[in-house]
Amino acid sequence: MSKRVYSLLAVLLIASVLLAACGSAATPTAAPATAAPKATDAPKATDAPKATDAPKATDAPKPAGGMIKIATQSPLSGPQSVLGVAIKNGAQLALEQLGGSLKGMGFEVQLVPFDDQATPDTGVANAKNIVADPDILCVVGHLNSGVAIPSSEEYHTAQLAMVSPANTNPKVTDRGYVEVNRIVGRDDVQGVVGEQFALNTLKIKSAYIIHDKTAYGQGVAEFFRQAAEKDGIKVLGFEGTEEQANFDSLITPIVANAPDLVYFGGLYPQAGIFFKQSRDKGVKSVFMGPDGMDSSELVNLGGESVVGMYYSTVAGPANVYPATAKFIADYKAKFSANPEPFSAQAYDSMGICLKGIETAAATGKPTRASVTAAVRATAGFKGITGDLSFNNLGDLASAKYFVIQVKSSDAAKWGDNAVAQTLDIAPPAK
Repeated sequence: MSKRVYSLLAVLLIASVLLAACGSAATPTAAPATAAPKATDAPKATDAPKATDAPKATDAPKPAGGMIKIATQSPLSGPQSVLGVAIKNGAQLALEQLGGSLKGMGFEVQLVPFDDQATPDTGVANAKNIVADPDILCVVGHLNSGVAIPSSEEYHTAQLAMVSPANTNPKVTDRGYVEVNRIVGRDDVQGVVGEQFALNTLKIKSAYIIHDKTAYGQGVAEFFRQAAEKDGIKVLGFEGTEEQANFDSLITPIVANAPDLVYFGGLYPQAGIFFKQSRDKGVKSVFMGPDGMDSSELVNLGGESVVGMYYSTVAGPANVYPATAKFIADYKAKFSANPEPFSAQAYDSMGICLKGIETAAATGKPTRASVTAAVRATAGFKGITGDLSFNNLGDLASAKYFVIQVKSSDAAKWGDNAVAQTLDIAPPAK
């Protein structure tokens, strides 16, 4: 074989070896080298927990005793908010001034205000939220009996104490719920107080009675009517209305009958307009109502038509109580307003709640049941509205009732209204 052939064979042999080597390198399916973990994919030092995530030295320690909340329920919006806000404010001031003992025991004490909008449905919905919060151990409220009665069914089921600064319908306490208490009088007494004043002081011979169809307004109007009929006052009409703006249909028969007195069982937003329209249409009767009239807003709505009228009340102006001078000054300083009716009673209601919780906490962690028992056992509590003690139903052992005369159409002078009569009366025996 020639050298040329040997050379050709050598070239072919070398080429075949090279082809085989290339084929074996292409066969493996391993991932590209770039898929290997990069050094930069390793956890970064900056990904470690930051020192700032640790509890800060400046974070205040939690109170040793835990959190205690006290709720208020009253209308904080709408036409009755003048009184509802006053209830919340009075309770707030009391918590700030009287809550020191519980704080000294290691508790944080907090106010939780709820706006019941003066409507039963909203009050009940709020009550469900209140009882769902285990930190709430007492309730100050409500303004309206028609809201308090269904809402307190929720408090009763949850064994949650309620102290009312304003509710006067007998059913509030007559159900016998140990959780439900009030530091004001009752309509079955208040209605009679108004009627007796009309009979004996004003010498009324005839009356026309209007009410607002609520549990409160209709209730007190019924008690006024029953007492009037018993004492020989001629009741010329007894009508209920939910009207808020045009009272012509009610005023026409009043003008025709010309009663000595027109009694309105209800609240000031409706009554102020009714009284003004009545005077404008020639009604000459004396005007009278229950404590639902007791708001400076009445004269804003009724103007001169309500000057000289009378109303009975379970809560006199703050200045008629001997221990309220400091409260009045502190209230004005904090809220830049004069105390409205029921603000002083809300102060005392909160005071009773705080004292009940303090008593329950003295023997261990306070529970709703232990607070309820301590609140009901209240006796001789030194409130700014007097010495307060509850009977077996949660009524005051003796309650004050007032008859007030409106003296000015200036709302700023509402607190200067004249006290025409003051009575201390025990509740009816049950």
